[in-house]
Amino acid sequence: MVVLKDIFNSYKYVGLFNPNGHTFGFSPNIITSNGFKKIPEYSSQKHTGVLFYNYDFKNTIESLHSKNKQTLNFPDHLYFESDRENNFTDLSSLHLQNFSNTKMIISPSVSKKLYVEKVKALKEHIQQGDIYEINYCIAFEAFDVKIDPVELYFKLNRISKAPYSSLAKFDDKYIISSSPELFLSRRENTLFTKPIKGTAKRGVDITEDEFIKNELQNSLKERTENVMIVDVARNDLSRLAKKGSVKVDNLYEIKTYDQVHQMVSTVSCELKDSTGIDSIIKATFPMASMTGAPKIRAMQLIDEFELYSRGPYSGCLGYLKADGDFDLSVLIRSIFYDEGNKYLSFSVGSAITHLCDPEKEYEECLLKAKAMIEALGN
Repeated sequence: MVVLKDIFNSYKYVGLFNPNGHTFGFSPNIITSNGFKKIPEYSSQKHTGVLFYNYDFKNTIESLHSKNKQTLNFPDHLYFESDRENNFTDLSSLHLQNFSNTKMIISPSVSKKLYVEKVKALKEHIQQGDIYEINYCIAFEAFDVKIDPVELYFKLNRISKAPYSSLAKFDDKYIISSSPELFLSRRENTLFTKPIKGTAKRGVDITEDEFIKNELQNSLKERTENVMIVDVARNDLSRLAKKGSVKVDNLYEIKTYDQVHQMVSTVSCELKDSTGIDSIIKATFPMASMTGAPKIRAMQLIDEFELYSRGPYSGCLGYLKADGDFDLSVLIRSIFYDEGNKYLSFSVGSAITHLCDPEKEYEECLLKAKAMIEALGN
């Protein structure tokens, strides 16, 4: 029997994708390699490969910079191609060993008091018309920790069962993700994005759960946040699309997961002929849901107000197939681990608009952090 941990120990670069039983999301697959390559031109690779972009790749696309210190030191972007096609697609055949993580102290990057102050200051920018919406995030971190990333991945995804869950190894750095959000998906000449804006907790019983779900569906605040991001996504896709092909397929759709309800919209377009992955990323990255509106000014304020470098958080991870189709998740609800430096962090955030209450936004951040804290045994 093949032991999953042995696969991760045998290769320098590994990508594991598992949909946790959802009818949508990543296809089950393991992609392994001992070296990374240049990101290929359209349809020029032979096998399925793993594709990753760090949030700070934005600085390559736009005239932006990041003043905050890097703590995780992930690469700006990375691509590695499988050494053989369809590696271990039947994940049920992989054996998993038991483990125990060390107890750790997880500390937030900002206090609740400072968080509220910063949100109030961002709302002043909104009131002045500088921005309409911004995704403001905070980090949680732990030092001098030793974990088993493979077991932690399965523990996290037993809790949240996310459709875009993934586990990636880049030498001694790991992404342990239970992302519910699709950044981009390409099927032949159609490109989709599914931004999430709007989050609510699950109820204690069916009656309360339905009440919370309906409340989210009809919330003016959540709809306002969602439609602003949809407009940014439409604008991004219009830079790649055949004339008149950008459309909103679903607006304000409620998706229910084990931990939360989410408001999800779907935007799609028909791509211009011979549009490759490089052009697509440059037109759309970073994703609208993790930046704001207008996008460039929101990213400038993110660098000013957040006290840490996001690194891989709110970047993207997925796979690129030989035929040019791909799926990329938004790296949220994800734990990042630097094994060499024994450093771990994860981040959470929410959309700040003129309608938001800073105290409730902080509560939303804690709700999003709940599964990761639980998985880490705290």
